[in-house]
Parts: sequence; C-alpha cells; structure tokens
Amino acid sequence: MKYLATIILTFIFAMNIYAQETKKSDDLPYYQVPEYGNTKYTAGTVTARMVDGLGFRYRWATEDLREEDLQYKASDSARTILETVDHLLNLSRVILNSTLKVPTDFTKEKPTLTYEEKRKETLQNFEKASAILMKAKSLKKFKIIFIAKKGESQYPFWNQINGPIADAIWHSGQIATLRRAAGNPLSSKVSFLRGKIRE
Repeated sequence: MKYLATIILTFIFAMNIYAQETKKSDDLPYYQVPEYGNTKYTAGTVTARMVDGLGFRYRWATEDLREEDLQYKASDSARTILETVDHLLNLSRVILNSTLKVPTDFTKEKPTLTYEEKRKETLQNFEKASAILMKAKSLKKFKIIFIAKKGESQYPFWNQINGPIADAIWHSGQIATLRRAAGNPLSSKVSFLRGKIRE
C-alpha cells in the first residue's frame, strides 16, 4: 500500500513540475518544451516531441503580436499573419482529431473566435495531441479522416507527418519571418535548440 501511495505522490509531483515548466502566468502551453526525462524513443514519443517542438515555435512566433502585425502580408496575393494563424488553427484541429480518432468535418460551421482565442485553442490542440501520442504504442490507428460535401477521405498517419505537422511547422516559421518584416521580431531569448527561454 505504501508503495502505491509513493507512486501516486511521485506522479502528482511530476505532473505539477510539467505544468510549471510548460506554462507561464498566462496559462498557455509551451512557454518551453517539456523535459523528456528518461522517456524511451518510440514512434509515439518521437512524434509527440515533434508536436511539442511545433507548439513551442508557434507559441513564440505568435507572442505579443500587434494588430498591425496581424494584418501584415508580404504581397497583395499573400496571406496576412492572421490568415496564417487561421490556417494553423485548422491544421491543429486535424492533428488533434487524428489522435482522438474522430473525423475533421468541413461541412460543420466553425465558431467565430478572436485572435487570442484562436491562439489558445491552437496551443491546447497541440498539447492534447502530444499527450495522446506520448502514450501511444502504435501510430497506425491515428488516421486522418476528412468529411467534405463531396464525401469522406482517409489517410494513414504517414500523411500526418509530412502533411499537417510539417505544414504547421512551415507556417509557424512564416509568421516569424513576417513579423520581423513588419518590425516586430520575436524575442531573441528564445532558444529553439534547447526549447527554453534564455535568462
């Protein structure tokens, strides 16, 4: 009984440390990348780490954006930063839905959200997907399922890696580049290699 109590207390302590390390006072995930500890390399843990890296990059690419930044675009035919944020929100929903084993239904009306609400949901979607992937023994069950007016389509998890996950990393980098061009570069304290903020 003592042994079980020790395990439970250790787990609670570890979860509290995790929460403190990955969130700041604004309660958004990915202030820094979670510590990996003694985690073994598996398909699930490696993919979860990719999503965590994505979450960290997105968090800091979108930190302290001004209204003029959100409306900035590189050319007349390009997306604004806000339109890129919208696209990333949709990608985060596809990633999370895949791990939840539910379809992404394009026929349903989406709620109208503020920029801050979009950012928060996107970060939370990455965090939830990562938590599921971290425990997964196999990725085969996490298919991408789309429902559109023309019908349903499915893709294996392979397409999740080279599709939505890679695409979201790509677009997070675009936001970082665009905000620099708009005169509001992201913080120089961000260390993407270490997944931390320099003191």
